[in-house]
Amino acid sequence: MWRDYFIPDSLDRALALLAAHQDKARVIAGGTDLIVEFDRKLRPPCALIDISRLPNLDAIRLDADGWIHLGPLVTHNDVVASALCVSRALPLAQACRQVGAPQIRNRGTVAGNLITASPANDTITALMALDAQVTLRSLRGERSMALANFYTDVRRTVMQPDEMLTDIAFRALQPNQRGAFLKLGLRQAQAIAVVNCAVVLTLSDDGRMDDARIALGAVAPTIIRAPEAERWLVGRMPDEEALRSAAELAAQAARPIDDIRSSAEYRRDAVAVLVRRALSTALAAAPGAGWPEPPALLRLAQRDAGDVPIRAGGRPISTIHTTVNGRAYSIGHAEAREKTLLRLLREDCGLVGVKEGCSEGECGACTVILDGRAVMACLTPAPCAHGATIFTIEGVNALQAAPGDELHPLQRAFIEAGAVQCGYCTPGFIMSGAALLCENPHPSDAQIKESISGNLCRCTGYYKIIEAFQRARNAYERSSANA
Repeated sequence: MWRDYFIPDSLDRALALLAAHQDKARVIAGGTDLIVEFDRKLRPPCALIDISRLPNLDAIRLDADGWIHLGPLVTHNDVVASALCVSRALPLAQACRQVGAPQIRNRGTVAGNLITASPANDTITALMALDAQVTLRSLRGERSMALANFYTDVRRTVMQPDEMLTDIAFRALQPNQRGAFLKLGLRQAQAIAVVNCAVVLTLSDDGRMDDARIALGAVAPTIIRAPEAERWLVGRMPDEEALRSAAELAAQAARPIDDIRSSAEYRRDAVAVLVRRALSTALAAAPGAGWPEPPALLRLAQRDAGDVPIRAGGRPISTIHTTVNGRAYSIGHAEAREKTLLRLLREDCGLVGVKEGCSEGECGACTVILDGRAVMACLTPAPCAHGATIFTIEGVNALQAAPGDELHPLQRAFIEAGAVQCGYCTPGFIMSGAALLCENPHPSDAQIKESISGNLCRCTGYYKIIEAFQRARNAYERSSANA
C-alpha cells in the first residue's frame, strides 16, 4: 500500500515533503477512498503524508465578505453538525449526510471527496450548485479556481503532484435564496448515486427567479451544470409549468451511460424527476428549513486525541505508539507496513473481536472508536493509531457500563432481545451503538436507524437489533428518572 508514512507537524513541512516526493507520495487525511484504491491495485505503492493531526485545518468559518470556508480536514460529519452549513449552505449539508455511513463521514473529508473526482460524487454536485472555488497550495505558491475548472475528465483534476487543496469557499446563501440536494441510490445508505442533483435559486421581491443553478451528478464524465434549464428559469415565476420545463431541459443536458447500477435511459428519466422534485423542495422551505432531527454522528462528547505527542521531523515514523482499551502498545512500523488499522488490531494487538467482512467500508463489522469517533478500521491506515486512543469491542464496557458490570448496557440488551444469530456482525453494531449512546443517551428510533446505517447483518435481520437499541435507550431513561 505505502512505502513510508510521514506525520508532519506543520503545513509547510507537509508541502516540503510533497515537493520532495512529487508523484511518489500522496496526502492522506481520512483515506476512505485511498485505501480502497490501494487494495484494488488502482494506485501503485507510494509514501503517505498524513495531515490529519495538523491544527486549524478542520475549521468551518464565515468571513467578513459572506463566504463560507472549509479547511482541508473538514469531514462530512463536520459539515452535517455545522449550524452554519445547515442554515447557509443546506445543499452541501444534505449531500454530506448522504455520503456513506456515519463511520465514513467521521473520517472522510470534503476535500478528499473533491480530489477523488468521481462523477457520481455527492458533495461536488452540491458545491457546483453553490458556485464554489478551491485553493491549491505548494511551495511554488498558491492558486484559486472555480470548482468547475478543477476537473478535466473522469477522476482527473488539474492538481499537480506537489500541490495540496487547502481551502474550499463559496458564498453563503442569502435570505432570498433557496437550495436543495437530492440523490437517487439503490438503498438509503452506503449507496453510490444512480443520479444526484443540487439546485440553488435566487428569488426577487415579486417572487420571480433572478438566478438559477442546477448541477447534476452521475450523468456525465464529470459533475455538470444544466445551463439551458438555468436560463429557462431566470425571470420566470416558479410555477408548475416552469419547473416541469426546466426539469426536461436538465434531462437533455445529461449524457449518462449504462452500468451495473442503471441504464442510461433510466438515468435520463430520473434526472427530470429529481430536478423537478429538488426545485419544488427548495421553493417550499425557508433557508435551512426541512433539516431532519439532529443526526447520529457517532462521536463521543469530547474528542480524545491521545497522550502520545506527534514527533516533528521529515523522516517517516518508525514505531507506532498507541493506547487501545486503556493499554499502551508500541509496534514497529515495519510490522505495520501495508496494514490497515483492522489488521493492526487483530494481528499485533490480538484483538480479534474486530471483524473483517468486506475490506471496503461496506459492512461495519470492523467499527472501532478512534480518538472519540466511530470509524471503519478497514479503511484506516495502521499508522493512524500513532498517538491515538482506541476502543474496540473488548474494551467497550469502559465507555458506559455500570460500576461492577462487565457488560456495556447495549451488550446486555442484545442478550435480552435475542439480537444475535451468528454474531459476526455484532461487535460492529455494539461499537456503533456505544458511540451513539455516549453522544445521545436518549436517541429516537430514526437516530437509532441512522446510527447503524453503516452496519450490515446477513442473518438475524434488523428488528431484534433495533429492539436491543430501544431496550438500552429505555434502560438509560429509567436510570435517569430514578437518579
